[in-house]
Amino acid sequence: MELPKKYKRESPFSYALGPFPAFELLNCRPRAAKAVYYREDFTQRDKLISLCEELRVPCFCSQKALLRISQKEICYAAGEFDKYSEALRGDLPHVALVHPGDMGNLGTIERTILGFGIKDLAIIGGGADHWHPKAVRASMGALFRLRVQEFESFPQYLGEFGNNRDVFPFMLDGGRVLTPGSCPKSSRYTLVFGNEATGLPPEFRDYGQSLFIAQTEDVDSLNLAIAVSIGTYLFTQNNGGAN
Repeated sequence: MELPKKYKRESPFSYALGPFPAFELLNCRPRAAKAVYYREDFTQRDKLISLCEELRVPCFCSQKALLRISQKEICYAAGEFDKYSEALRGDLPHVALVHPGDMGNLGTIERTILGFGIKDLAIIGGGADHWHPKAVRASMGALFRLRVQEFESFPQYLGEFGNNRDVFPFMLDGGRVLTPGSCPKSSRYTLVFGNEATGLPPEFRDYGQSLFIAQTEDVDSLNLAIAVSIGTYLFTQNNGGAN
């Protein structure tokens, strides 16, 4: 067996590190799965081997391979997969992240929006690599149940999905405070969040109704993943979940 290569952003492949993300890869994206690696002492190895045999995915017992791709001693299983593309669904709610900067936040956001029923994520203007093994692991494999599409700019996104859609940019100086009682009603919406450090540029006020999550003066802003959690929870509760 040839040892897997270390991940680079330009690589056509990536890795799902950890047992749960590896199983999510196999269950949700079996056609993308290239190989699976596991440690000899992995307690669920029989289940993993059986599923790989059923899906005809190569499965190897190799701690060396796991060390090579995870850079950590304790990684009991990992899946290698080809990157793939899938367009967002235009008839469903979206979350849009403008130049997200942190892969841990990105993975947490993917897991969070999936938990609240939103399965369409737009990534605008580059930023954190959503294929990076760190982001995939932070998502706990939620990535494989989402539709993620990248856009160079927000106007490009609007050109493809802006028709008959309500846009709600989340900004520190937003024009409307978001509460359970004030949450807008919309059958098709996009919740837009900016970079962890800089937020959204002023021009985003022109794209729709800007919103603000009230907070005390003791903090300058909420963590991006927390802000996304609050926004998606209120919108899905007030407008029904997505599929």
